Amino acid sequence: MMQLSGRTVLLTGASGGIGAALCDALVAAGARVVAVGRNEARLSQIAQRHPSGKAIPLVADLSNDAGCARVVDTVGRLHEPPSVVILAHAQSAFGLFEEQPPSVVRDLIGINLMAPIALIHGLLPLLRRQEQAAVVAVGSTFGSLAFPGFAAYSATKFGLRGLMEGLAREYADTGVRFQYLSPRATRTSFNTPAVDALNREMNVAQDEPGNVAAQLVAAIVQGRRRLQLGWPEKLFARLNGVLPGLVDRNLKSQLPLIRRHARQ
Repeated sequence: MMQLSGRTVLLTGASGGIGAALCDALVAAGARVVAVGRNEARLSQIAQRHPSGKAIPLVADLSNDAGCARVVDTVGRLHEPPSVVILAHAQSAFGLFEEQPPSVVRDLIGINLMAPIALIHGLLPLLRRQEQAAVVAVGSTFGSLAFPGFAAYSATKFGLRGLMEGLAREYADTGVRFQYLSPRATRTSFNTPAVDALNREMNVAQDEPGNVAAQLVAAIVQGRRRLQLGWPEKLFARLNGVLPGLVDRNLKSQLPLIRRHARQ
């Protein structure tokens, strides 16, 4: 168990839908949050709805090395540095792989995978000095079940899951734990209109950000190493691991529908 009260938490993607809800839930749990994002106005709004000093905005662009270095340097100089790092930032790209420019794929890899690698690498010396610490990656169902129309995005989330699993095993005898927690579809602006239309036609359930945040915070407190939110997503992720052919056949029947929305 890890109580969050009195801890400093570094939260990336704090200006997004799940990130903002996570910030609120962490402050409610007694944590002080360093809220990282690119949207300065949105970060200011989030900070203003909490008591002074409980949500500290930090504007940084994690798509480049300078932005990641700025985060590592800033939190390293805090009087109470973070003992919990939550990587909740992400970029999506719904579309057919063949029609996506290489630059889009490079951006996805940079933000969704290389930025977490850079941040974790830079922050590990700080985290190792603490008696108890955690690195939490907010993943995706598509990190366990690759989905047509999200091939490149799925690749980055599979990579992130592999990174967290490898690090969890590499640091298993230390006070630093690594967690990969996966929401399913969530009702936020992260989804484009095309994604929302696809979800409606496929009857995909969508969770509210506040409910997702509450479940993620509970998993952090409990120390859950892996978690997939939602049913039947939890079942599909497991099936994909043991009987991928069943998932192949199911998704093949959905290809005309997925392609129609992906081309919009």
